[in-house]
Amino acid sequence: MTSEPSASRNRLVLVVYTAAIFVSALLLFSVQPLFTKMVLPRLGGSPAVWSVAMVFFQSLLLAGYAYAHLLMKLKRRVVPIAVHLVLLVVALLTLPLSIRSGWGEPPTSGYAVWLLGLFAVSIGLPFFALAANNPLLQAWFVRTGHPSGPDPYFLYASSNIGSFLALLSYPVLLEPMFTLRTQNLIWTGGYGLLILLIAGCGVLLLRSPANAGVLNMQVDDADAPAPSWGLRARWIFLAAVPSGLLIAVTAHISTDVAAAPLLWVLPLSLYLLTWVLVFQSRPLLPHKWMLLAQPLAIAGVVILLAVGGEQNLLLTLGGHQLCFFIIAMACHGELARTRPAANYLTGFYVALSFGGMVGGLFAGLIAPFTFSWIAEYPILLALAALCRPPGGAERLPRWSAWYWPFLAVLAVALIAPSYSAGDIFNWFDDHRVWVIGAVGVLSALLALALNANRRKIFATVVVALVVLRAYPSDDGRVETVRSFFGVHKIVVTPNGQYHVLMHGTTIHGAEKFKNDDGTPVTGRPEPISYYHKDGGIGRAITAIRERKGAPLKVAVIGLGSGTLTCASQPGEDWKFFEIDQSMVDTARDPKYFTYIQNCEPNLKPVIGDARLTFAKEPDGVYDLIIVDAYSSDAIPIHLATEEAMAIYKEKLAPQGAVVMHVSNRHLELASVVVGIADANDMKSWVYSEDSGRDNEYIFSTSVVVSARDEADVGRLASSDVWTETDANEKQRVWTDDYSNVLGAVYRRLRDGEQ
Repeated sequence: MTSEPSASRNRLVLVVYTAAIFVSALLLFSVQPLFTKMVLPRLGGSPAVWSVAMVFFQSLLLAGYAYAHLLMKLKRRVVPIAVHLVLLVVALLTLPLSIRSGWGEPPTSGYAVWLLGLFAVSIGLPFFALAANNPLLQAWFVRTGHPSGPDPYFLYASSNIGSFLALLSYPVLLEPMFTLRTQNLIWTGGYGLLILLIAGCGVLLLRSPANAGVLNMQVDDADAPAPSWGLRARWIFLAAVPSGLLIAVTAHISTDVAAAPLLWVLPLSLYLLTWVLVFQSRPLLPHKWMLLAQPLAIAGVVILLAVGGEQNLLLTLGGHQLCFFIIAMACHGELARTRPAANYLTGFYVALSFGGMVGGLFAGLIAPFTFSWIAEYPILLALAALCRPPGGAERLPRWSAWYWPFLAVLAVALIAPSYSAGDIFNWFDDHRVWVIGAVGVLSALLALALNANRRKIFATVVVALVVLRAYPSDDGRVETVRSFFGVHKIVVTPNGQYHVLMHGTTIHGAEKFKNDDGTPVTGRPEPISYYHKDGGIGRAITAIRERKGAPLKVAVIGLGSGTLTCASQPGEDWKFFEIDQSMVDTARDPKYFTYIQNCEPNLKPVIGDARLTFAKEPDGVYDLIIVDAYSSDAIPIHLATEEAMAIYKEKLAPQGAVVMHVSNRHLELASVVVGIADANDMKSWVYSEDSGRDNEYIFSTSVVVSARDEADVGRLASSDVWTETDANEKQRVWTDDYSNVLGAVYRRLRDGEQ
């Protein structure tokens, strides 16, 4: 044992500890998309699976940090090393990752609690062990006597670089290149490597001088008082707001802009990048810059929310995430600025992780059960204004004293007209973006020009967000229904002619309630939106019906507004499969839609994920299987794999056909369906045509019909609007073990919407 560490040994300590923390973070954050992707098929690919997963990971992160904090209170250095290595080895014995037996099929309700249980029993132990590594290894590093020990927070940046790279590499490299099984094996091998690195860290700590850590901490901690409880509460708040915003932003872009699993990773990557940047010894983006930009970012989100998601997809997506990044940078910069001396390091991380868990719980579990819309996003946006540091003296103090009465009058003047239906309301409704934007900009001006205190900025942002809610962007009356599977809007057009079912900006169904002359529509409702008789799905149903020459037996995966119930004919047997009970309740309610009431009043849909429920159906009985299970523009990938098509084929009658609705703004899916059909020795025909009747809520559709033989699809095979399409040999077939969302996005960008 040496009395003074040499320069070469200091380099070795730095390399080994940095490598261990980097690899640990790489594993910690690559397991999140990896295992969540394994779980997604159990619950229809719902974005809420990712939100609940984030709550689980944040909660276990807190547990890991608390474990590290308690472990480092032990006097003997050998005990924490031995205990942690034993924990890591025991966790290694539970690998490779898998969904534990008994958790294969979800219940009919209580999905969030069930998911938390599934995560806990399946990956709880290895994730808990990984979660403790960052604060534990930093605390060990302080005690090695390394010259950088008094301020070890730079290692936190190394940790978050690993996390950041793990998340970005998953959709770009790992998912397109490797199957889930291969990814799992690579991850398990990395876990074994990490144990060796941490053992090396332990050996280096044990070989350090006994008093090295004490000397290191005395350098920085001699006069450092323990953090006050007020400061600890401030740390929790500063960690909670961006953590909740992370989930809220993800929910917003998944619901109101574009839902694709690839996009779930991007906000989390930016979130981690902020931790990397703020804990650098010389930050690339100075904290004072971020504090100046934060009010502009808050105002930017207010304007983006007012504009809505359909103006410019890339600009809107980029705008929300850029503003989130700036807000998170300001919050995390405040945490870095107020961080304690190294002696209080583990307690600091416990406060950070507790705040992260609180924010995640609010946005991921409490808000979805409390609000019928994504209310958590504006709530957290307003709270972000309170994350600013206490300001100095306000400029123009004579005028600032009058700001509170001015804001009260402004709020009344803007909100009161929303309760009427006169000319003033119409003017505000027509100019809503400008009005809301002006109030949002006012909050930024308060911060930048007048140096106003954070309470005034917070109150002004609240007024802007209330006005935003008072004058919604949807054209007509709107009601919202929220469930685990998303937020659905029922929009009644201004003249009451149409009722429209929407998920985000995607229309899922529509019904005509009034004729053009204003008289009520009577009789059996006509299927419209994507299901009109002249569209792809309507033509496919007609062709199969003509080919059989007798009543059909049909299975439909996805209920929507219930439109397809009115595509049936007397004597036919149509069975619907739907994962979301709230969707069934909405479609049944005649104040929203009357398809089910008029066409299938005794409808009893099968509730649950279709891969699980439909697999229980008898083989060889269905003349037609229609797969229409979309949630906004996301797809349940497990319903578009080689194994899924094999199930559909098993359930088909001898001359049956599968119709898959693949209309999508952001993913090219026709070639995916052709590929999985070809892998099951089935032929495919693709239909893609613009109806030119969008104003009548009759939309263009992309549809793929697959069958065993050309004769099975009747006259559709010779139709000039259907194209028999061969599988692309260069395109890898999607399976339960492999999918490439990024490739589907690229093909859509390359080819455009057909």
